[in-house]
Amino acid sequence: MKLQTPNSVTQGFTLLELVISSAIMALILTASYLCLNAALTGQRAIEPRAEVLQNARVAMAMITADLRAACPLSKDFDFLGMQRMIGDVQADNLDFATHNYIPRRQREADFCEVSYFADAEGTSGNVSLYRRRNPTVAPDPLAGGKTELIASGLRGVAFEYYDGWDWYDSWGEVDPKKKDRKASSLAPNLSGMPEAVRITLWFDPNPKTTANKLGAEVQRSSEPSMMFETTVRLNLTAASQSGFEGRGQNTGDATQENNPQQNQNQNQ
Repeated sequence: MKLQTPNSVTQGFTLLELVISSAIMALILTASYLCLNAALTGQRAIEPRAEVLQNARVAMAMITADLRAACPLSKDFDFLGMQRMIGDVQADNLDFATHNYIPRRQREADFCEVSYFADAEGTSGNVSLYRRRNPTVAPDPLAGGKTELIASGLRGVAFEYYDGWDWYDSWGEVDPKKKDRKASSLAPNLSGMPEAVRITLWFDPNPKTTANKLGAEVQRSSEPSMMFETTVRLNLTAASQSGFEGRGQNTGDATQENNPQQNQNQNQ
């Protein structure tokens, strides 16, 4: 007959140990779920904003490139910037010509008529930004050409114009007949070209609108708009405004400098 020693007795978990283990396991699972949920929520919030950043970068780059090479549009319209509203949304217009164009067909040059304008997007309260380009010299410089979508999901578009002293909300005279007045009586923003243009775009941070089973669009989110702003200097403004006047002044200065030499030669 063999006797069982205390070490050979089978031992198990007590009820208290099971309760503590279950509580710790529940805490770990809850923390894991919360971390995963936070990561998914952050991803859903970042993805649309990353798309907005890309759209804003592309739109700003296109407008900036065209404005840096801006030149007078026609003999009647040098540069036009009109302040416009679509409901309660600011949607300004911009019309000018640019040398930022690569000829693609015969009888085309690097001169291109350009327009930037906004249009409403259904009932969402947002607007889309479009660009019109016409590489041919048309009788109406404000029409013709092809229109392309630049950016969508905007909550506003604003252009401001700098004449070297002040900023203006509009630029140029829409009615060419009013240009018959003396240039000295015109305001600085009614003739010529601006020195710089400030561009401001407001985007919906979540442009992807959802729809219910009936297909009706849900109202836009109440999140604050994402604003992007930049100032572009028109590099060709000085050349287009001075033109032949600068050449005439240089010629006159050279003549005055040569006069003393001519007088000396005559005296000799």
